[in-house]
Amino acid sequence: MLFLFLSILLSVVLLLNFRLFPRYRVNTVQAIVFNYPVCFLTGFLLLPRNQPFSIDFSQTWTWLALGLGVGFIITFILSGLSTQRMGITATSLANNMSLVIPVCFSLFVFQTGGKTFDALNYLGLILAVVAVGLSTYKKQEGQTVKALGWNTLLPVAVFVLYGVTNTMINYMNIRYIPSTDQTLQVTLTMVLGAIAAGLVLLSSRLILDKEKIERQTFVGAITLGIPNFLSFYTLLLALSEFGGNGAFVYPLYNIGVILVAALAALLFFKEKLLVVNQIGLALAILAIGLISWQELAQMMH
Repeated sequence: MLFLFLSILLSVVLLLNFRLFPRYRVNTVQAIVFNYPVCFLTGFLLLPRNQPFSIDFSQTWTWLALGLGVGFIITFILSGLSTQRMGITATSLANNMSLVIPVCFSLFVFQTGGKTFDALNYLGLILAVVAVGLSTYKKQEGQTVKALGWNTLLPVAVFVLYGVTNTMINYMNIRYIPSTDQTLQVTLTMVLGAIAAGLVLLSSRLILDKEKIERQTFVGAITLGIPNFLSFYTLLLALSEFGGNGAFVYPLYNIGVILVAALAALLFFKEKLLVVNQIGLALAILAIGLISWQELAQMMH
């Protein structure tokens, strides 16, 4: 349980970073771009000595991993903007409830695991979508939802993009990855894709918008990059600890992140939840429980 607990805390640390960046005048986009070299260095240091990192461009999964890296940086940027403009709770909920998308693809497209959904599971999927909508409703003092404009769609974009990238990871594992021994290799390849996309994005902003890179950007990249990689890595270790039972680990992870993020937002930033947000939070927990009740019951026995 230690790795699972660490993964939950590290994931919430990512959201706290985004929330604190404006206070310390850290450019969010620049910090995200530079966080990926920090991620790569962190992962590279974790590689076993007998497993040097290499890229084989003849492999299909290599190109898929690089493409996923591009998707990661886009999703990460939107997650940062959503955290700053719509709050930690709404963003963390949209992120974690995105498991609905890969679950649906696993059931109806990939048809893996031999699991059959029952009425409670389907009810959970429906409640998950409703929960995202309720939890992202936001009305600030003196500001209506209409005034928030397109910002209200940021958690929805996070929900969709996280779901799509997780689905692609699942597809790649099913179709192309021969063994779990390549976990770090694949992860580092994804990070390289994000680094390449980030350099293109940053170069265009520096040239067209004449941005300047400041010292606090690199500090933000370090505080973001290390927990970013370790949160994913400890989650993989947690999966190994529970025999690869993702149907058990992921729901616990998602519930944990949602609750800890909501608590952190209340304690550190005094984020107030409307009654409708609280209902959405409760529905999210219920939805995850309904989606995974069979696995949870099996693990209890």
